[in-house]
Amino acid sequence: MSMNGVYLRFTPAELDRALREPDWAEEFAEELLEAESDSGRLPSTARSHHTGAAWHGLDFLLGRHGFPVDVVHGEEEIPGAEEWGYGPPRFLPPGRVRAAADAFAGLSPGALVDGVTAADLVAAEVYPVSQWTDEYSLGLVTACVQPLAAYVRSTSLRGHALLMWIA
Repeated sequence: MSMNGVYLRFTPAELDRALREPDWAEEFAEELLEAESDSGRLPSTARSHHTGAAWHGLDFLLGRHGFPVDVVHGEEEIPGAEEWGYGPPRFLPPGRVRAAADAFAGLSPGALVDGVTAADLVAAEVYPVSQWTDEYSLGLVTACVQPLAAYVRSTSLRGHALLMWIA
């Protein structure tokens, strides 16, 4: 089983409730994920988004590029939340989602991997290390950038927050 990046779009009211009632947040998240599990919605309309096992490579490349928002792990913890996989969920409030959307607008997937080799990801022990066998494997990460950017942009346009965790 692999570790996967999971995102959920929450309204400001839902985020407020999640911050007060972390158990409710977990139940609500499970309901949202179940409802969308086979929906095939586009990132612009979905409440959920997944980056699969590319989450750590994405984190490595965005960090190397100086991306100003932690869109992989989130920047704030849900107080009192239990682990939802590999740690508790974290979130970006609407203002930070907007900052991420703005930063994605000026970033191309090609620029993200410019000058990076698969060996760089292996040396940095980026999960899953066995995946980084050749330069083609970097495409697994860059293929996640545009859908994630569209999802973040859609979330920002709605004035919503993002919850994220590694499951």
